[in-house]
Amino acid sequence: MLKLFIANKNYSSWSLRPWVLMRQLEIPFEEKLVPFGGKAEPDLFRAFSPSGKVPCLIDGTTVVWDSLAITEYLAEQTPQVWPADAQARAWARCAAAEMHSGFNFLRECCTMNCGVRVRLDATPAGLQRDIARLDELWNEGLARFGGPFLAGASFTAADAFFAPVAFRVQTYGLPLSAAAFQYVERLLALAPMQEWYAAALRETWRDEGHEEEIRHAGTLLEDRRS
Repeated sequence: MLKLFIANKNYSSWSLRPWVLMRQLEIPFEEKLVPFGGKAEPDLFRAFSPSGKVPCLIDGTTVVWDSLAITEYLAEQTPQVWPADAQARAWARCAAAEMHSGFNFLRECCTMNCGVRVRLDATPAGLQRDIARLDELWNEGLARFGGPFLAGASFTAADAFFAPVAFRVQTYGLPLSAAAFQYVERLLALAPMQEWYAAALRETWRDEGHEEEIRHAGTLLEDRRS
């Protein structure tokens, strides 16, 4: 059986992407959760991941250690990972790749922390541009392919790559258009997303680096974690 190594569900946006994709498409796998370990983290993760990072997928003797690479590896055996329509598939791949390599201000200013609610102290211009681009991209996909997901009627890797953003919108109350916010609500309502969120709230691990990012971002309004 496939083994997927992930880190804390409260913090690890990269881990969520292949996890929610596999859960939603009912691809069987064994979850291996290894909490973030501070300064020892790279050595800890190197026990299973060549890069010392998560997620990492192991299939027998095959090791795949990047979220986009994991997605493409899964797509070789599960065509539903990407849309069947060629135009929708090309768009979905572009959207996922843009998320994989872009939105740097969103990542830095609004790190993933599922269990808290935060009021941002400031919204720098770079973050505003990222939010505007996010809204534009989502509205484009929803309008062009008819929804309710980004590339059409079915959940695909494009949606999986933006699943962590849905939690960020929830945590920070990011401003979006009505259609984009409704899309966030659809993602958060998915059974695998609810499963991930419930597990994140139950976690008792705290990683100081991730907690410091929240303190730096703004005012903590609520902490719903155990």
